[in-house]
Amino acid sequence: MTAPDRTVRQEIVNDFDRCEFARLLGMRLHSVEGEEVTITMGSKDKSGPTGGIIHGGAIFSLADQAFGIAANMQGERRVALAVTIRYITPATGSLVAVAKRVSGGDMYSLYEVRVKEGDRLIAIFEGTAIKVPSPV
Repeated sequence: MTAPDRTVRQEIVNDFDRCEFARLLGMRLHSVEGEEVTITMGSKDKSGPTGGIIHGGAIFSLADQAFGIAANMQGERRVALAVTIRYITPATGSLVAVAKRVSGGDMYSLYEVRVKEGDRLIAIFEGTAIKVPSPV
């Protein structure tokens, strides 16, 4: 499978950048290098009821956004078939999620996303994407 040209890849990124939910959470695309995608998100207004600790749903959403962009970088429309997340330690500051393709074929592909706060590993997210027909 060959990667789409730069213009198509930029359109994919732009589509994800327009995601209202990601914008609401303050997610920012940091970089796309090959099949590796890096997304950042600040901690302001992301605390759960435990005072100062970032809500697990916000962490999940950050990882899912990075996964979604990485899974679609080949120019074929892919959606999540199954995902898991393991929370390693609580987070209180700005986060970075790095998604990369681990394996895959024509129909399915597996991605890993590591969420970090500085050098600390916060969560590991694994997502299986399935290729779906493009809308008409």
